[in-house]
Amino acid sequence: MAGCAPAYAFGVEPNWLERTVTQVKLPCKTLTRRVRILHLSDFHASAAVPFSLIEAAVNLGLESKPDVICLTGDFVTDAAPFNEAQYARILGRLSSAAPAFAVLGNHDGGSWAAASMRGFSDTTIVEGVLSAARVRLLHNRPEIVRLRDQSLRFAGVAADLWSGAVDGDRAFAGVPADDPAILLAHNPDTKDGLADRPWDLMLSGHTHGGQVVLPLLGERFVPVRDKRFIAGLKQWNGRQVYVTRGVGSIHGVRVNCRPEVTILDLISET
Repeated sequence: MAGCAPAYAFGVEPNWLERTVTQVKLPCKTLTRRVRILHLSDFHASAAVPFSLIEAAVNLGLESKPDVICLTGDFVTDAAPFNEAQYARILGRLSSAAPAFAVLGNHDGGSWAAASMRGFSDTTIVEGVLSAARVRLLHNRPEIVRLRDQSLRFAGVAADLWSGAVDGDRAFAGVPADDPAILLAHNPDTKDGLADRPWDLMLSGHTHGGQVVLPLLGERFVPVRDKRFIAGLKQWNGRQVYVTRGVGSIHGVRVNCRPEVTILDLISET
């Protein structure tokens, strides 16, 4: 029996994907019909997270026939070599199915990644994979998506909050305020610095949902200041934030916190 718990934590739960479906009501009259978003985050491709798990998450998400796909960072864990062409092929299935957007995470390259995780010194490798996969990187920039008779605004901020490169002015520049606005930011703490920007829903990852959640002790992996935003849909100052538990993990372990493939159905509350 002593070996059962580690076997489950490392061998079962990290590969036991859960698809969640959440309805999100937005305060806008221009949203005339449901918009389905597939939100994936924290793939963490590494020795602990094989491409087979990432592809299984992609397959599970695409079964729901999303209108838009959002990826919120941490595509890799460190700078260990990987098959970039294979990764691009997997992610390319997303962009072939629907408009696909991404922001980067703290593991995807930069000074923190290099110093703390033996990661890439810059984001060139990960950006190259996204480009080859035709996933649109929202690096402090907005983009408008038109879906049939309606449109949505998407804005993404650079790298990650820890990088110090988040630029709200550029991310929301020249974007009309009439349509629903979805903000992509890897770390949910980013919301505080963008409180004065015109967004309705923020999509984030980073927390892995706590990754290891123990009875009485709670979440053991919570790299955020605001511990209210670890997983799921939360209200914040008249807006909403969804934090997905993510697909991969650090060290390939999960307990009471299954990897998540997130489906968000946006509808108007009016």
